[in-house]
Amino acid sequence: MDPVIRPYRAGDHDAVYDVCVRTGAASQDARGLYSTDDLVPDIYAGPYLLIEPELAFVLDNGERAVGYIIGTADTARFVAAYRERWIPLMRERYPQPPEEPETAEDRQLASMFSPERLIRPELAPHPAHLHINLLPDYQGQGHGRDLMTGFLAAAARHGAPSAHLSVYTANTGARGFYARLGWHEVPASSPGPWTFLAKPTR
Repeated sequence: MDPVIRPYRAGDHDAVYDVCVRTGAASQDARGLYSTDDLVPDIYAGPYLLIEPELAFVLDNGERAVGYIIGTADTARFVAAYRERWIPLMRERYPQPPEEPETAEDRQLASMFSPERLIRPELAPHPAHLHINLLPDYQGQGHGRDLMTGFLAAAARHGAPSAHLSVYTANTGARGFYARLGWHEVPASSPGPWTFLAKPTR
C-alpha cells in the first residue's frame, strides 16, 4: 500500500511522538539524549495536537503514522493557549529549569516553559507556523511536499495569509528542501542558530 496523507486522529498520538523523537536532533534520532524520550515531542508536537488538531496531518503507511505536519494558523493565539492549557500539564511532569540553563536538557526545558519565544515582530506578517517530520525511509519521495501543500491550504482556510518556520542554519539539507518548495528567508534580529523562512499560504 502506498502511504496516504490524512487528518490526524487521536490514535496517532504515540506514532507522532515516535516520529518526533526519532527526527528530533536536527533531523537525527534524539532517543536517549534526555531523561525521557517524551521531552522533545512534549515541546514540538504535543501542544499542537492538543490545541489545533484540525491543522495536524499524518502520512499513513497502512499500519501507522510515519510522518506528520502540525502547526497553527495564528502563532500569537497559539502561544496564549499553550500557556493556559499546555504549561500546567507540563509542570506536573517536568521541573522548572534554572534561570541560567547549564545542560542540554535545561535548554529544552527553558524552551518548553517559554512559548513567547515563538513570537517575533519580523514574523508577524506570517502568522501561521509549522513543524514537519518524516521517518528516514519516507523522505525524498515527495511526501514532504504533499504534506506542506495540504497544511498551507488548511492554514489559508483558517485565515492565515502566510506561514513561517525555523530551521537550523547548519542543516543545509533541510534548507535546500524548503528552498525548492519556494520558502524565502526572513531577516531576523538575534536569530541564534536558526534561519527563519516564510511562504504565502495560497
